Amino acid sequence: MYKYLAVALHGSVVRIALNRPEVFNAFHRDMALELQHALREAGADANVRAVLLTGEGRAFCSGQDLAEAVDPNGPGLDRILREHYNPLVLQLRALRKPVVVAVNGVAAGAGANLALAGDIVLAAQSAKFIQAFSKIGLIPDTGGTLTLPRLAGFAKASAWMMLADAVSAEEAERHGMVYRVVADEALADEAMAVAQKLAAMPTEALALTKEALNATVFHGFDEQLELERRLQNLAGATHDFSEGVAAFREKRQPEFRGQ
Repeated sequence: MYKYLAVALHGSVVRIALNRPEVFNAFHRDMALELQHALREAGADANVRAVLLTGEGRAFCSGQDLAEAVDPNGPGLDRILREHYNPLVLQLRALRKPVVVAVNGVAAGAGANLALAGDIVLAAQSAKFIQAFSKIGLIPDTGGTLTLPRLAGFAKASAWMMLADAVSAEEAERHGMVYRVVADEALADEAMAVAQKLAAMPTEALALTKEALNATVFHGFDEQLELERRLQNLAGATHDFSEGVAAFREKRQPEFRGQ
């Protein structure tokens, strides 16, 4: 049923894995829409009481597939946010079941911010979180401008977003981005154990806890996603975005003009 996801039911836990390992699980339209569908199915299935989200291969998710983003026949940045990422992170927060995220490798761009929308985030020791947007002349999206400052504080979030630093799993744990760092070889089993523990707990009480947390940590999420969409359109119209993508694809350093 799914071409770009690996979905399997383990008792009362549904494991959903992003499955484009040849491009480090970069998102394109079909994978984003498949993930939305899989989450809707998980929400509607009374037998599913927890969700485990991870990636196949060496990466969790490297963010947006840039080939699609700059394709003149593709959806364009506005639709990518409006139809792919914004509904996706809102789904994660609205899902009345706990979502465990197992970050098994690099989580960059939209992939990093997708992970931050989970309820319990575990990371492999080798995992890295990268707000990679400034490298190609864009702004952080997928809710990151709200979640990261609230989790890690303004000083770190601002620097990581502007400098596009790679944040190690250990540093992410120190600054409240993840619940626990796990040895690479133990991550899959540990994440499943956490998800199965949640699946055996009072699901409605967990849903109400999530609702209360949404009112605090994720207060104003809809409005912030809309602001990100508007600002991303402005960034996407700049020379520096075109230069950033060209440099990335040509594997060279970009020459930004500030225009």
